[in-house]
Amino acid sequence: MTMTVEHRTIRPGGATTGARPAPGSSPAAGATKAPQWARRAAMLAVVTTLPSATWRVAMVLGAPLGVDESYRREEYAFPGWGTLYVLGLDVLLVGLALLTLGLVQRWGEVTPRWMPIVGGRRVPRLAAVIPAGAGSVVLTLLWLIIFANVDAIFDEFGLHGLARVVVTACYAPLLLWGPLLGAVTVSYHRRRRPHVLTSGR
Repeated sequence: MTMTVEHRTIRPGGATTGARPAPGSSPAAGATKAPQWARRAAMLAVVTTLPSATWRVAMVLGAPLGVDESYRREEYAFPGWGTLYVLGLDVLLVGLALLTLGLVQRWGEVTPRWMPIVGGRRVPRLAAVIPAGAGSVVLTLLWLIIFANVDAIFDEFGLHGLARVVVTACYAPLLLWGPLLGAVTVSYHRRRRPHVLTSGR
């Protein structure tokens, strides 16, 4: 016989009662704390975006990074739309990476109270897992495709010799972004699954 007990407390004598949350506790108060490896992986996912973001900013501002000067001046010269595009891209990518921290921190389980309408509400598990999982797949494939065509990108920017080594070193960490996000997403999913105690005889 299989007995399933869901969120119940068994008292001495065999009496079973529904478990009551502590007064003032939040809907996710019983969630398991993220393991240390997941916290480190989430932080590392953010770090993977920083070298390339720094390189792009330095490039549009005219730092001597080996980019063909006529191409840089025509496409990205400061100030100009190219510069705004690059800065906006940096903010977007780093911002998306920062969302990974929500998978290991409190605000990824219960929305902050200062947020209008949804503040203080429990974040549905799948509302975080589905976009994070999809993002992990997209990022992994995206950077694999980009690095498979890296020679064409080097030629477009006029990069040669040491300049190619520098840009490769700055962009290579992005290959880890997708897998790291995927690992943290799996940890989040497992940690927030409904806890059902099943015992068999």
